[in-house]
Amino acid sequence: MKLTAREKGSLFFEGIITVVLLILINLALIVIIQDVIQDNPGVASGIFIIKKSLKIGPFQAQIWSYQRIVIGLFIVIDIFVVWWRLLRRYHQYQINHIIKELHYIAQGHLDHRIPFRLKGRTQHVVTSVNALVDSAVQSMNDERQIEKSKDELITNVSHDLRTPLTSIIGYLRLIEDKQYHSEEDILKYSHIAYEKAKQMKNMVEDLFEYTKVQQHGAPVNFMPVDLGQLLEQVCASFELEGENRGIEVSSQTTPTPLVIDGDPEKLGRVFSNLVANGIKYGHGASYIRLDAIQHGDQVTVTVANDGERIPADSLSHLFERFYRVEASRSKATGGTGLGLAIVKSVVDLHHGNVEVQSNDNQTAFIVTLPTKQEKSGASNDETH
Repeated sequence: MKLTAREKGSLFFEGIITVVLLILINLALIVIIQDVIQDNPGVASGIFIIKKSLKIGPFQAQIWSYQRIVIGLFIVIDIFVVWWRLLRRYHQYQINHIIKELHYIAQGHLDHRIPFRLKGRTQHVVTSVNALVDSAVQSMNDERQIEKSKDELITNVSHDLRTPLTSIIGYLRLIEDKQYHSEEDILKYSHIAYEKAKQMKNMVEDLFEYTKVQQHGAPVNFMPVDLGQLLEQVCASFELEGENRGIEVSSQTTPTPLVIDGDPEKLGRVFSNLVANGIKYGHGASYIRLDAIQHGDQVTVTVANDGERIPADSLSHLFERFYRVEASRSKATGGTGLGLAIVKSVVDLHHGNVEVQSNDNQTAFIVTLPTKQEKSGASNDETH
């Protein structure tokens, strides 16, 4: 840190004043000591005896003048006092500079940091202040991102719900206004309204599930889960839909049984979403396979299909909320764009990882989970 010209002048002036005051004090003390010695012959005799008997160094040198020793001692003390005073004043100037920098940052210049480096504890203060400002700025950015995320959530939900709701209102209004020609028209309109209502229900359920798993401290009921049985149940629930689309849904587990710690309801949702995603978007697929293999204390579950490949530029965005490969957000497939985001959130709650690979031969979602969860984490979740 560089001092200003004014501070340097003030420091120099204070040093001069301190030196002058110390010289005057030293002179006064020397005069007092001499007066005491002259007024006390015994003290003078004692000093003379000490000088005669005291020999210093290899040459046995004697001290002939005690005044030189006193003056030398005073000079050492004076140098220490001057150095201490100037150092104390210099530290005060450092604190003043830090306070000025803090006032500047407090005025809204949050991109500014205290630029100078100091020595000792004062540098810890500078480092802590800069770290505090960085933390405050990061918190503000996170808050802005959360607000932006909320706005996007409202916009996307409104967009996704408005289309089926408009259709429901439109067809029910046709029935309400008796704008139909036969009972078949009534059944047709009511069936369309019913399908759109189910679509809205699925959207709301996905949204509810997503917000539930995104909450801080979301409850996870860890318990032993037979992963083989869980995957078989998932396959069975999609067997009929798969047959209608010409897709074989199957599972295989190695070893058998394969037991891990997990929340069966949430894990079931993960693999159901991945299978449903393969059925909806795996155009031309002939199979969907769920393969679970244990590797030490980790389990890898691969949900693969041989359908149409996912574009490379979409792979890194698949687990983002409301993201869908079709940019038009068409409801032809009935997707909400939350299914894979829910998968990512649930896997994170299980301290695992999920990734996707896609080529011309196969698209595979790979879920990696630990076989055992930490007892502290499990016990905390059970308290919810």
